[in-house]
Amino acid sequence: MQNNSPAKKILIIEDEVFISELYTRALNRAGYQTDCIIDGVKALKKAQENNYDIILLDLMIPNLTGIEILRKLKDPNITPNFTSKIIVATNLEERDKVRKDIEQQADGYIVKAELTPSQLVDFIRTIQ
Repeated sequence: MQNNSPAKKILIIEDEVFISELYTRALNRAGYQTDCIIDGVKALKKAQENNYDIILLDLMIPNLTGIEILRKLKDPNITPNFTSKIIVATNLEERDKVRKDIEQQADGYIVKAELTPSQLVDFIRTIQ
């Protein structure tokens, strides 16, 4: 990516205000453009309408779970031409089978409690 390239756009789907503010500040400081949505239905619509480079997706959000959003975005019959990378961000300890299913559909998986905002930025930089 060249220095004069536009900043990558990131959609943060997160209902915990403290975490979403931490992520937004860290990512904005690192030069990313961010939008943040707490409602699952609104987040799905925004993800389908806009061309985000990366979607940071919490699993436990109101009105539509992160897993439902992930499946709808990755289904070409529901969301054709979808190209955003999806990083699942959760504090839940998923059963191995559920986690494996999520990891197969997502482009990354992080446990929020194990990552500082600066480590998140470093992780995001590795996503191509």
